[in-house]
Amino acid sequence: MTWQTRVLVIANQTAESEELLRALKERAQGGQTAFRLLVPAGPSARDQAATRLATAVERMRAAGLDVEGELAHDSDPLIAVQEAWDPRSYDEIVVSTLPTGVSKWLQVDLPHRVAKLTDAPVKHVVAQRQQAAHAPA
Repeated sequence: MTWQTRVLVIANQTAESEELLRALKERAQGGQTAFRLLVPAGPSARDQAATRLATAVERMRAAGLDVEGELAHDSDPLIAVQEAWDPRSYDEIVVSTLPTGVSKWLQVDLPHRVAKLTDAPVKHVVAQRQQAAHAPA
C-alpha cells in the first residue's frame, strides 16, 4: 500500500486562484497527495461560497488533483479549522489568503494561529482575488 499525504486546504475568496492551484500542483508532485478544500462560510454567504467551492474543486480535479470540497459551518476560518482538524485524517495544512493589507485573515495572523492550534506544518499561499466569471468587481 502506498502512503498518501492528506492536506487540509483553507481558502475562501482565493479558492479559485491560479496561485493556490499552482501551489497544490507543486505539492502533489512530491508523492501521492489528497486534498480537502474547506471554505468557511456563514449563513449570509453560503450560496456564493458553495458556488466558489464547486468551481474550485472542478478546476482542481481538471488539473489532475485528488480533491474533495467542504463548506464549513462557520465563517470564522479558525473555528472552521478547529471543527475540521483531526491529526489522524490530515498531515498538513495550506492556508490561502489575499495579500497583506487586503486580507482579513492575515490581519488576525491566521496561518500562525492555525499552526499553533493544530501543531501541523502550515504552508501559506498568497493569492489574488478569484478570477472566475462570477467574481465581484
